[in-house]
Amino acid sequence: MIGALVIGAALGLLGGGGSILIVPVFVYAAHLDPKVAVAASLPVVAITSASAALVHWRQGNVQVRTALIYGATAAVGSFAGARLGTMISGATQLTLLAVVMLAAAYRMAVGSNPQREAAAEGKPISFATLLPVALLVGVLTGIVGVGGGFLIVPTLVIICNLPMREAVGTSLMVIAMNATSGTAGYAGQVPVPWNIVLVFSAVAVVGSLLASRFSARLPQTALRKGFGVVLVGLSILILVQNRQVFASWLSS
Repeated sequence: MIGALVIGAALGLLGGGGSILIVPVFVYAAHLDPKVAVAASLPVVAITSASAALVHWRQGNVQVRTALIYGATAAVGSFAGARLGTMISGATQLTLLAVVMLAAAYRMAVGSNPQREAAAEGKPISFATLLPVALLVGVLTGIVGVGGGFLIVPTLVIICNLPMREAVGTSLMVIAMNATSGTAGYAGQVPVPWNIVLVFSAVAVVGSLLASRFSARLPQTALRKGFGVVLVGLSILILVQNRQVFASWLSS
C-alpha cells in the first residue's frame, strides 16, 4: 500500500504523473495480468484524481469550464482507446506504457517555462489546437491506463493559457473525466478485481488529499526531477521484460 500512497501524493502534488505508476504496481506487486492491470488502473485514477481535484477546487485552482471542454473531448478518445486496448496484447500495452513513461520523465525533467507561462496568460484559447490534443491524450489513457497529466498540464498552460497552479488543479478534473470514460470502455470486456481497486483507491486518496494541502510548500522542480528518475528506471525494467515486443517495433 506504500505504492498507493506515493501515487496519490504525486497526483496531489504534480497534477499528474502518479497515475503512470499504477499499472507497473498492479503487474509487479499485485501480479495482475497486464491487460487486467490497465483496466483496473483507470477507476483508481478516476477516484484519486476526483478527490484531489475537489481540494484544488476549494482552493480556487480549478477552471471548471476549461476542464469540461478538455475533459469531454478527451473522454471520447479514452473510450475509443479502451476499446482498442482490448484488441492488442498485454505485452504491447506494457511496452507502449514504458515509452510513455520515458516521455513523461523527459517532460518532468524539462519542467515548466515561467516566461512562456507569463506570456500565455490572458490570451484566447486555441480550440483548433486543443481538441486534437485532448483526443490524443484520451486515446493514450484508454490504451495504457494513464491519466495523462504530464501532457494535460503543459497543454493547459500553453494552449489554454492557465497559470501553473490552476493548470495543476484543472488537470485533475480532466483526468477524472478521462479515466472514468476509459473505465466504461473496458466494462464488460476485461475483468476488474474491484476488491483490489477499492482498497488501493482508498489509500491513494489519502495520499492525494494530504499532498494537495502541502503542494504550495514543497519544491516542485526537485519533486518532478526525482519522480522522473523513478519513471526512467521503471520504464527500462518494463522494456527489458518485454524486449521481444520492443525489438519487433524497432525492426519494423
